[in-house]
Amino acid sequence: MPLSDAHTGGCQCGAVRFRVTRLGRPSICHCRMCQKAFGGFFGPLVTAHNAVWTRGEPKWFQSSDAARRAFCGECGTPLAYETRFGLELAIGTFDDPTVAAPEIQVNPDDKLPFFDTLTSIPVRHEVSDEWRDFMAGIHSNQHPDHDTEAWPPKGDA
Repeated sequence: MPLSDAHTGGCQCGAVRFRVTRLGRPSICHCRMCQKAFGGFFGPLVTAHNAVWTRGEPKWFQSSDAARRAFCGECGTPLAYETRFGLELAIGTFDDPTVAAPEIQVNPDDKLPFFDTLTSIPVRHEVSDEWRDFMAGIHSNQHPDHDTEAWPPKGDA
């Protein structure tokens, strides 16, 4: 895959970035460790056969005797999971997460009982003027969804 076809991504603040050209099967892991590591209902991961860190290095937490988990030491974004079988990257950290749409769910014994009904809960479509004004006034410090030459951006300390 040419470099232009590489998939890139990184943490929320931009301190850690990666590039990968060979992805494996994307999955949703329901194990309790993934729930805790992601602070969510599951861990969305994709095998990354040849990922390289292109800016910074993640910090690692040895979450078990068989696995360690990577995260940004600056902003805390969960980035990866690694075992003797290889590295898996967090799907949400890709600049374009649609390149890794999950194909399988694993560790269903730990799946939260309400998971399968999440898409049936009501959706709020109306937005109050107060909320619209609040959202309009927000300045995001999140790194853009593409590689940048420098981090932090000039003008930021």
